[in-house]
Amino acid sequence: MASFVLIPGAMHGRWTWDRIVPRLEAAGHSVIAPDLPGMGTNQTISVERVTLANWGDFVAETVRAAPGPVVLVGHSRGGLVIGEAAERAPDRIAGLVYVTALIVPPGQSLAEVTGHRPDPDAPPLAPEALAAIAKAQFYSGCSDADAAWALARLHPEPLGVMHEPATVTWERWGKVPRAFIECSEDATVSLAKQRAMQAAAPCDPVLTLTADHSPFLCAPEALTEALLEAAARFVA
Repeated sequence: MASFVLIPGAMHGRWTWDRIVPRLEAAGHSVIAPDLPGMGTNQTISVERVTLANWGDFVAETVRAAPGPVVLVGHSRGGLVIGEAAERAPDRIAGLVYVTALIVPPGQSLAEVTGHRPDPDAPPLAPEALAAIAKAQFYSGCSDADAAWALARLHPEPLGVMHEPATVTWERWGKVPRAFIECSEDATVSLAKQRAMQAAAPCDPVLTLTADHSPFLCAPEALTEALLEAAARFVA
């Protein structure tokens, strides 16, 4: 059995995985779903001071403390973070799973991969700034009740992290097996963008869900099955 470590995306917290954790545990796996430093319940550092190294170090430490083998999962911006953790602790990770997540190659920044270049010195992005478009961008396939539940839990996001170059290398991060779970209806990371990132950093297996950017809400059973299928490829 595997230990799943589940990392949320931008402005999201450990609550992202509330419908996934019990399903993975019911399948016999252990699951760790932390808040990143500066986010949600983890206020070990203020969100204004968060760096990519803070997140990479934290997740690497979480991985090292987990019983192996570890399957490290990242959603959306969480893809950047799991890459940093894999660079730090490649031998502790059986496989990486990118859930419609951003794969950031060596030396590039999240801003370069996405083409979105906010002011790195701007204050953390407040969820209220996205209120008018977040439902359509993040939760287009979710019920109104689920979207409202998620919107009420979003947390300010540090924008400076987007401009920090990834420290991953092909020799360490690049050697860890990668899987990708595509979401065909994603309005935030288009399917074309998902596949372009896979072309630059091939993943196997690639599994496709008919889901929006938040399959943990709109398709939790299908996402769980995809996670289990990916893990089965990594863990004998």
